Amino acid sequence: MLNQILMVMLYLGVFVFAQRQVKKWIKIQAIKKQVNEVRSRLITRLISYLMFFITLSIIAIHLGLGYQDVSLFVSSAFAVLGVALFAQWSILSNITAGVLIFFVFPYRIGDRIKIVDKDEDMSGVIVEISLFHILIKRDSGDVMTYPNSLLLQKGVIKLPNNQPTEKKAITKRVIPKRG
Repeated sequence: MLNQILMVMLYLGVFVFAQRQVKKWIKIQAIKKQVNEVRSRLITRLISYLMFFITLSIIAIHLGLGYQDVSLFVSSAFAVLGVALFAQWSILSNITAGVLIFFVFPYRIGDRIKIVDKDEDMSGVIVEISLFHILIKRDSGDVMTYPNSLLLQKGVIKLPNNQPTEKKAITKRVIPKRG
């Protein structure tokens, strides 16, 4: 009995350590990609829930529930979740795309992009990247909401910034000529 309690404590300790390391890594990625803090916390929370679910499954197997019992529970939980979210498939795909965009999307807030679409001009400056959608401010001043799942399906072109930049005045020191 004491051996099982020690193993459970070890699994929980590994979970806490891994959770802290993942949290630090996500924070570094968020700073590097200039991601909103709320979005990085949401990604951290989603990954922590997944890690906790895996840790609980490992603990249940270790305590003797059996691999078949645990796998039956896990597959049943995913089946119920899948059926519940089937009607909201677009929400689930946007969340998945949002997580992918967090880690692999090469563009940041403030970049000018153009989404390749033959029907409409979808170009502007990225204002916000959230878990469900991306906000793009067009040149006309309109703000466009574009779903993350569609963003991964279309080509995206990075455009040069046309925004006026502040130029610092360069002052020259004039040295009079002698002689």
